[in-house]
Amino acid sequence: MSSKWVMIAAINGLIAVAAGAFGAHVLADRLTPRELNAFEVGVRYQMYHALALLLVAWMVSTRASAVLSYAAAFLLAGIVLFSGSLYVLALTGLKWFGMITPIGGVSFLVGWLLIAVSARRAAIGHTHPQT
Repeated sequence: MSSKWVMIAAINGLIAVAAGAFGAHVLADRLTPRELNAFEVGVRYQMYHALALLLVAWMVSTRASAVLSYAAAFLLAGIVLFSGSLYVLALTGLKWFGMITPIGGVSFLVGWLLIAVSARRAAIGHTHPQT
């Protein structure tokens, strides 16, 4: 597997677990239900996409591909922009951070689309290194 993406996935999984525990044990009584929900959505999506990064790392180990590298980068950008903006929104109440969240969501979508493109290329025999 691509050790760089495994490491990044593992760090994001660690952060998601720590943030989830922080939310459940520290923030539960300090945030409004809406703020806590936003925080929890950020945690959930961070974990989902940490696992997706592991998938991409495995796929890279079977066939190196620039498309997969872009997929991983978009998934990571999605984590930072989507989950990060929800964390900041929940913790600070700065509503304008909510405008960043959809950009992260689109990054997630692009990452998943690129995973599909890579899988499709592999299925039809277009597995050229670095394409």
